[in-house]
Amino acid sequence: MAGRKQFDVDEALRRAMHVFWRWGYSETSIDRLAEGTGLGRSSLYGTFGDKSTLFRKSLHRYAQTYHPRYQQALAGPHPTPSAVVAAYLEVTLNRIADPTVPDGCLLTMSAAQFPALDAAGQATVRAMIDSLRAMLEQSLRAAGADEHAAAELALCTLATNKSLAVLSRAGFSGEDLATVAAAAARIPER
Repeated sequence: MAGRKQFDVDEALRRAMHVFWRWGYSETSIDRLAEGTGLGRSSLYGTFGDKSTLFRKSLHRYAQTYHPRYQQALAGPHPTPSAVVAAYLEVTLNRIADPTVPDGCLLTMSAAQFPALDAAGQATVRAMIDSLRAMLEQSLRAAGADEHAAAELALCTLATNKSLAVLSRAGFSGEDLATVAAAAARIPER
C-alpha cells in the first residue's frame, strides 16, 4: 500500500532518542540518526521533520518514559523530606544502572548544550526541568517541608540528579553514585 510506513515509528523514535542521549544535540548528525535508527534520510525527514523537531520529539519520548517513574516515586506518602529526596534519586540511580540505555541523562545532556538548541528546544528542556522541580516541591511540602525549604531542596535535588548523570558519563562507579545520592538525602536532616 503506497504511503504506508515500512518500519515501526515508535521504535525509530526510541532509537533516535538514544542517539541524542549518547551524543547530545550538537554531535548528533543526520547521518548518526540514520545509522542509529536504521532509516534513510528521506524516511527520517518524512516521518519526523528536521533534526530540531526530531530532538524535541525524542525529549518528549524521554519524559513519557521516565517522568512517570519520578511521579510514582514521589507519590508517597513519605514520612520526611529526606525520604522524598532518597526516592527521587533512587529512580535516577536505577536509570543510570540500566545497561540498555546510554550513560547519563538525555535531559542533562540537553541542558548542558542549551546554547546550541533553537528556541523551541530550549523551551522544551526548561519546561521539563521545571516540571520535575514542581513535582519535587509538591512532594517535599507534603512530607513536611515549608515552602522555602521545599523550593531549596527541590533545586538541590535536581542539581544532584544532574550531577549523578554527569558523573555516570565520566565512568564513576554505581557505588560512588549511590554515595552521592545518600549524602544528598541526608541534607534535609541537617
